Amino acid sequence: MPEISQDVFESLYPPNPPATVEELRERANSGGQKSLLKNKKSNSTPVPKSPRPRTSSVTFSYIPDEIFLDESFTHEQYGYKRELGHRIFVNRSLHLENIKFYGFDMDYTLAEYKSPQYEQLGFNLVKERLVSLGYPKEILLFEYDPSFPVRGLWFDTLYGNLLKVDAYGNILVCVHGFEFLKHSQVYELYPNKFLQLDESRVYVLNTLFNLPETYLLACLVDFFTNSPQYSGNEDSTGIKCGELFMSYRSIFQDVRGAVDWVHIQGDLKSKTIENLDEYVKKDPRLPTVLSRIRESGAKVFLLTNSDYRFTDKIMTFLFDFPHGAKSDEPHRDWKTYFDIIVVDARKPLFFGEGTILRQVDTKTGALKVGSHIGPLQSNQVYSGGSCDVFTTLIGAKGKDVLYIGDHIFGDILKSKKIRGWRTFLIVPELVQELHVWTDKCQLFAELQNLDVTLGDLYKNLDSSAKEKPDISKVRTSIRDVTHKMDLSYGMMGSLFRSGSRQTFFSSQVVRYADLYAATILNLIYYPFSYMFRAPAMLLPHESTVAHEQRFIMDAPMISRTRSRTLGTLNVDTLEEIATVNNTNDKEGNISVPHTRPETPRSVTHTHDEDYSDEDSDDNKKQH
Repeated sequence: MPEISQDVFESLYPPNPPATVEELRERANSGGQKSLLKNKKSNSTPVPKSPRPRTSSVTFSYIPDEIFLDESFTHEQYGYKRELGHRIFVNRSLHLENIKFYGFDMDYTLAEYKSPQYEQLGFNLVKERLVSLGYPKEILLFEYDPSFPVRGLWFDTLYGNLLKVDAYGNILVCVHGFEFLKHSQVYELYPNKFLQLDESRVYVLNTLFNLPETYLLACLVDFFTNSPQYSGNEDSTGIKCGELFMSYRSIFQDVRGAVDWVHIQGDLKSKTIENLDEYVKKDPRLPTVLSRIRESGAKVFLLTNSDYRFTDKIMTFLFDFPHGAKSDEPHRDWKTYFDIIVVDARKPLFFGEGTILRQVDTKTGALKVGSHIGPLQSNQVYSGGSCDVFTTLIGAKGKDVLYIGDHIFGDILKSKKIRGWRTFLIVPELVQELHVWTDKCQLFAELQNLDVTLGDLYKNLDSSAKEKPDISKVRTSIRDVTHKMDLSYGMMGSLFRSGSRQTFFSSQVVRYADLYAATILNLIYYPFSYMFRAPAMLLPHESTVAHEQRFIMDAPMISRTRSRTLGTLNVDTLEEIATVNNTNDKEGNISVPHTRPETPRSVTHTHDEDYSDEDSDDNKKQH
């Protein structure tokens, strides 16, 4: 149990009250976060500089409060773990020794853009584009608020709502503009609080590039819904202004088109290149990581959707150090860190039919005439192509490749489903997620204690009970604690969960990413012989039942444990029958090939071992 109560904890560390709809609008239209903080300054309570309260013992399955982001630890329950900021997390076991090719995306993978500066830049450019298309000039007053958007939301183009859903489409949070809809309001629009993922209606905002777009959609819906000159139509699918009607679908299409225009034809890339120090993070560990991968014997390739000119500027900046991979080595051109470089890949199309593979003239940036038929050479740059052609030219099989990217769909899902590549997802938000997970452990512990309390209220009651325990206070407490947990991450809550429910984004990470981490630089803290082993994914009947509890079966319907007898025949008799059958078979008579399956004499469950083909063959020979 905690040494102090939650009330005392919150009196020492009071949470900021959630912003109201009016404050959100004020923030979006005037001074942003700064003005809101200014308005609330008089009501704020200074946080004392005393050490954080700690739990006396670990009584729950979360990482304990004693574990911080900047220290490694050895714990009885978890064993040795690296510093949280250096960790790589595992969904499926993977042995680095078997990886022959490491592939990297560039944007938000090798090149991490600074937040919220880069989102602010994209947000402003898209606003300007929309005004040039005829949108009201008032929208230029919107200011980007990084505390509102989160990745993985669905935008319902029919009703103009941002939805946070679980893996199956059950709605966890519904926001119309800046208004968080109540339970009854959600039910009116979505029967059973459920929406099927229909690409003709729903757009999934999966990437970090989608964050400004997510917030701008909320700003526009709120502006048109609440401005006096506009009114909603009867079926809540758009807004009217006099004789003009604009559906939420058309607003979404305009925003989507403006975002694409800013990225492809607009000033986003040029302004990024003009202010690289302001928008792009640079870390001297990057050359070291790539150099060590090649020293381990594996090959390294770059596979990015960006064009060569932009890629060259960004990568030159990232490798702009006076030294090379080591402090005593001379500076090297960025291209020398890669065995193969492919730009303009057009993922996810690359993993399907692809495009023509062409060579790039690195002096002019122009494409050379004709289709490149191989081989792929070091210190050269190629454009387009397809996964089929690419893997043939480099001589790679599916599981030989570990591809590292930030896009759950374009980088991870398609490379995993279509090509069988091993996958490593970069999730920069993990830094914040881990901070809240550890810093707010008191809330997680309180939620588990409330679960225990709820169970105690039903203690010793069975189907004969006439009394009905009052659980209203516990339900209210569970709701309030869950709300506090969600607000600790931001207005839309955690990227991975809402209370005890995993989000749609979380389910995709579990399903398609073998590994995930906050940055690729965490590879530097692991040997390239390392075997990443996935933790057990426990079901409720496993995670909530202690091994110390004994479960005695009265009369099992089916025994899955083979004994020495089977009905009236024992194993020796069955073996005699098998011998007779084999004899009859030699004489040409009809026989039963196998009277029963043979108990395996070698290991059959090798799915978690991540053997290479050679290892598997050696294993078979040993048995």
